[in-house]
Amino acid sequence: MSEKSLAGRKALVTGGARGIGAAIAEALTKAGASVMIGDILAETGFVELNVIDDAQWEKAVAATIATLGGYDILINNAGIEITSLVVDLKAEDLRRMCDVNIVGTGLGMKHAFRAMRPGGGAGAGGAIVNIASVAATIAFPAIAGYSGTKSAVDRMTRVAAMEAGKLGYGVRVNCLYPGLVPTDMGMQLANDIVAAGLAADAGAAVASVVEQTPLGRLGEVGDMADAAVFLCSNEARFITGAGLPVDGGMGM
Repeated sequence: MSEKSLAGRKALVTGGARGIGAAIAEALTKAGASVMIGDILAETGFVELNVIDDAQWEKAVAATIATLGGYDILINNAGIEITSLVVDLKAEDLRRMCDVNIVGTGLGMKHAFRAMRPGGGAGAGGAIVNIASVAATIAFPAIAGYSGTKSAVDRMTRVAAMEAGKLGYGVRVNCLYPGLVPTDMGMQLANDIVAAGLAADAGAAVASVVEQTPLGRLGEVGDMADAAVFLCSNEARFITGAGLPVDGGMGM
């Protein structure tokens, strides 16, 4: 795939200030796209975007179109994970994950469709990539709530893809299932697994994941970024409503 396969494309990446989101934003740029980063860390110079806020989505999309001169890629990356055994689940933690991971993803697709469809603010169609998780495909202990929300992302992706096709929006919608990546969020999960009594230390928790992964290593942010670029590119022009595992085989 050409490094410039996204030349002329205009993208908004949520949660793009760090981790997988930052890597995807960088990869999109290297592939030739112009990129707007939306994040709650607005002080870092990105457009302010709390993904659970409808009004902020409207402003972020408008800013993307005004600044970049269009909008045809959305990377719905913003998400949170709160580790808990089922016996210790807290209602407020479940609601928070549902808000960010489910509501945030849904609102992102809503505003992308409105902008990208014929007659919208950008109106040239496009591609949406939602970031789900290998947690949507496996039974991993202590992440029941997170797994539930990422499973919802998978289902929403498929329904949205069907709607976009049936209504002639010209927008493809797919999702990624990343495996464990040693970002701040990924390593916090390892430490939380230890706190839950499921591993002796963080190293053992990571080793357990690697043992369950046929390719024998953790994921890297670049693995996820390259897959996202592919799904946004013309090379994926006949792919929609799909979930792409980028997990080294862990979820097969």
